[in-house]
Amino acid sequence: MSKNLTKKIVALSVASLLFGIQQLRAQTASADASSADGKNILKWNVAALATKSYSFQYERAVGNKVAVAIGYRFMPKSGIPFKSTINDWVDDEQTERTINNFKTSNFAITPEVRFYVGKGIFQGFYLAPFARYAKYNGEGPFQYDITQLNLSETIYFKGGINTYTAGLMIGAQWKLTKLLYLDWWIVGPNYGTAKGDLTGQKTLNALEQAEFKKQLDDFVEDLPLVHATAQVDGNGANIHIKGPWAGARAGLNIGFRF
Repeated sequence: MSKNLTKKIVALSVASLLFGIQQLRAQTASADASSADGKNILKWNVAALATKSYSFQYERAVGNKVAVAIGYRFMPKSGIPFKSTINDWVDDEQTERTINNFKTSNFAITPEVRFYVGKGIFQGFYLAPFARYAKYNGEGPFQYDITQLNLSETIYFKGGINTYTAGLMIGAQWKLTKLLYLDWWIVGPNYGTAKGDLTGQKTLNALEQAEFKKQLDDFVEDLPLVHATAQVDGNGANIHIKGPWAGARAGLNIGFRF
């Protein structure tokens, strides 16, 4: 190898090293500047009020364009949100009556990682893969008819469903003032599994079991979005839910940076 070629290789290596150091310093300076107002944002999803829910999220920067976040949402016990829309999907009067009288509550925990594709952390469009655990509780009366005896009976169901899903959020975040931010969750489809039971206790004779089973089967077949099966015996009934679960996240958040 000639002496001139060796010098060129050494010079190129030194230049590359100096360029790498310069880039690292620039990124460090950029990260320091971006975190001057704080690496954290605490947010409230005001749009969740439309579903009778309270939703909050904590986000922390861990890189120039990467952040991690954890969300918590809960809904106190109340009627099912958007009952009229859900009832549009069913064609059975019994199912509609049960939905109208049903009470539900829930909470969800949602960790996510955010990758900002804009000019820096906490600003612009982002992609956020996430996981979610949610627990849904429900209770309500189910009315059934015993036609042979011209009677109507009621059994009260109570129970819960656990869901585990994962998905991808597409969103955008804007800086409104030095410390105030607006975070728009455009859409976050998610998919996973669900499992749970609703149980009703009531002493039933053979005739009541037969009539109740037929009407309960019709009810669970008309339930939208979930797969359910019903069992009836002399002590009452159980609705077992197990299978796929799909959902979507959306929202509009006001955040404070610190």
